Amino acid sequence: MFGTLVIGGVLLFVRNFGIKGHFLMTWTAEQMPRRRFGRTELQMPVLTCGGMRYQQSWGDDLTMTEIDRAGQANIEATIHRALELGINHIETARGYGTSEMQLGEILPTLPRDQMIVQTKVEPSPDPAKFLADFETSMNFLGLEHVELLGLHGINTPEILEWSIRPGGCLDAASELQKQGRVGHIGFSTHGSRQLVREAINTGRFDYVNLHWYFVNDLNSAAIDDAASHDMGVFIISPNDKGGKLYEPPPRLSELCEPLSPMVFNTLYCLAREQVHTLSMGAACPEDFDEHIKAVKQIDRAAELSAPIAERLRAEIAKVCGSDWNECWVTGLPDPEDLPNQVNVQEIVRLWTYAKALDMVSFGKMRYNLLGSAGHWFPGQHLGHLKDMPELINCLSDSPYQDKIEGILNEAHELLLDAPVVRLSESE
Repeated sequence: MFGTLVIGGVLLFVRNFGIKGHFLMTWTAEQMPRRRFGRTELQMPVLTCGGMRYQQSWGDDLTMTEIDRAGQANIEATIHRALELGINHIETARGYGTSEMQLGEILPTLPRDQMIVQTKVEPSPDPAKFLADFETSMNFLGLEHVELLGLHGINTPEILEWSIRPGGCLDAASELQKQGRVGHIGFSTHGSRQLVREAINTGRFDYVNLHWYFVNDLNSAAIDDAASHDMGVFIISPNDKGGKLYEPPPRLSELCEPLSPMVFNTLYCLAREQVHTLSMGAACPEDFDEHIKAVKQIDRAAELSAPIAERLRAEIAKVCGSDWNECWVTGLPDPEDLPNQVNVQEIVRLWTYAKALDMVSFGKMRYNLLGSAGHWFPGQHLGHLKDMPELINCLSDSPYQDKIEGILNEAHELLLDAPVVRLSESE
């Protein structure tokens, strides 16, 4: 049963979700911290309700009559829960299967002027297709406008070119903006550090969705660039791609005490003021609970997270070498510049956390995506390599060139499992 929806008021409620029994929690929606989302001037909650994990299907060929009613009720409960907590930023994408369609059953019934809705559409070499996909998104969402439109997946130089060239998808999005159908335009990216910075430094985007958290801080310079352009910064998947933190290994949990790994990572990210919001890919209403524990302590984010971060780095240094944290990525080229496109950067990164912090399950999840996720997770794992000496010769700028072969072999033995596919390709 749903309680009264209150946005900006005090809420006390008891609810039975049928999963964990009765759940009692007090929270004021006004307590949700907000940050200015760069030059958009939107007051963004520090947590976002991301929409890629609660939909029924990654396929796009269902109708609402084919949607399971219990699943739809779960989505509606999740959205209500988000709003009750003050999380009024709802984020989805054209590429998230039935997410937009299912959200379209509830969004038009909610207080629209108190919500920030974002969807994302993949760029295309043909801007007409981009615009047609946008129309599909809006029809599914049942909305006249969205506050935020992201160009989804600027992951390669070619896709960046489709986006920013004269008459390209960014110009098409700007026309939608002039029509009042789009408030602000940004982009999401899983691309290389260099590509992310290039896209940001065009100065043409209002915000960026990118990866940055304790186990992957490679986009630190990109966040600085975004701040210099007064862009909003949205962090993608801090719980899943940030370490599979919903299933932490005992060693990681021990090192993060007295916080849980999820609370630590949330505070670690929010301690950086240039970061404005973290996407909670909620699959059910309860998925917000652990993050509310973090948000309640946001005023002490740096104080609480810094000692744990130092403890984790000390453990990595003990296992991998005293200067490993600062230098491991030095001289490791992007996969397109290496034989058989082996993603050495990613393999060494995954090995680091698996070896030092026992994050083997996380490492396996990511390692076995290599070679099966296209430009969303580029490059290959070691099983595709044909000539190890040739690869090692390409790493002459790495201070660890003599160690990389052993690391790659150990990572392959430790992390190789059955091939997996991205969630969007799992059906």
